Amino acid sequence: MRATEIDTRMLGMIGALLVIWVGFHILSGGTFLTPRNLWNLSVQTASVGVMATGMVLVIVTRNIDLSVGSILGVTGMIMAVAQTQYLTPMLGYDSGLVWIATLIVGLLCGLVIGGLQGFIIAYLGVPAFIVTLGGLLVWRGGAWWVASGRTIPLTDDNFKLLGGGSDGSIGATWSWILAALAVVFIVFGAFAARRQRKRFAFAVKPMWAEAVTVGISVIAVIVATMIVNSYLLPGPLARRYADANGIAVPEGGLQISFGYAVPVLLFIGVGIVMTFIARRTRFGRYVFAIGGNPEAADLAGINTKRVTLMVFALMGMLAAVAAAISTARLSSATNAQGTLDELYTIAAAVIGGTSLAGGAGTIAGAMLGALVMQSLQSGMVLLGMDTPLQNIVVGAVLVVAVWLDTIYRRRAA
Repeated sequence: MRATEIDTRMLGMIGALLVIWVGFHILSGGTFLTPRNLWNLSVQTASVGVMATGMVLVIVTRNIDLSVGSILGVTGMIMAVAQTQYLTPMLGYDSGLVWIATLIVGLLCGLVIGGLQGFIIAYLGVPAFIVTLGGLLVWRGGAWWVASGRTIPLTDDNFKLLGGGSDGSIGATWSWILAALAVVFIVFGAFAARRQRKRFAFAVKPMWAEAVTVGISVIAVIVATMIVNSYLLPGPLARRYADANGIAVPEGGLQISFGYAVPVLLFIGVGIVMTFIARRTRFGRYVFAIGGNPEAADLAGINTKRVTLMVFALMGMLAAVAAAISTARLSSATNAQGTLDELYTIAAAVIGGTSLAGGAGTIAGAMLGALVMQSLQSGMVLLGMDTPLQNIVVGAVLVVAVWLDTIYRRRAA
């Protein structure tokens, strides 16, 4: 294990995820680990997973953001209102600019909301818990105020692709092309990192350990691609696709794969960008330095107030991205959108190894934590468990995760 440099906590999460999947598969009578359910699970994870990547940086700086669910709700409502009442009439129903303009509006709103909260926290000295708790109430009320409590349906079909569905998927061919590119990226990245270590005279992993880690990653990509391509369009949707594309329908019917959903690809893309920000940029190093020791970071010349403001502004933008995914998936904006998402987002980050004491956390861990949380919720829904009981289980899992993190930090010290 030391030779491969695999994080034992990450292995523990993967083991727990497999136990959850197998357990729900048995209890559900063999319906959990099916291509259809796993495809839906990946789509459902995307929204909370995107926010969890930002929550890592928030918690690493020894702060918390309880308002992300409400920010999702209000930015989703603003995007829906802007699209239906302003952008579509102005640009036209068939314009490809509508979805881009809608997304820009949402990102700007998320940036402003997150930046405002970050300014109050960093420069006015109000604790993040209080500011974001107030934001939870303020922005939830703002979502109701924007549309006077109405549900606002979307009008642009291109924007709806961000939510997945039969049209919001890339199909088998493009899924395999992306899988091939991912394999090349994994292999090239591993050997590039090895070359960099040798260049600076750092210790390198044995070749067998390098082959094991690369091989596991490649197998995971191939298996995931096989699963999403195994989920086929139902008969009516396949016939509609054939009619739209002038394809003759054979007697046995069409076998058309969904492939990777657009929101899943967006989730993965956000995860890659956030990992780069956290590990390869000055801003990311400053974030972890502040979380490790705020006083020392301040004395070292880091503008801790500006970094804190930027962290919350980034969190607001990620909440807007999650709002776009959620709103597109529902094809409308509702006042209940994002309710309790702050719980799942924080739980995903903590379960993924982000320490509430600050200074430690990984983006990949938070993404895996989001998958664990969504697997629990999806499995409980599949078993027909009532919502109150689902909340009890999620709350208990969060407490246990923090307890295990406390034990891990104590032993590491």
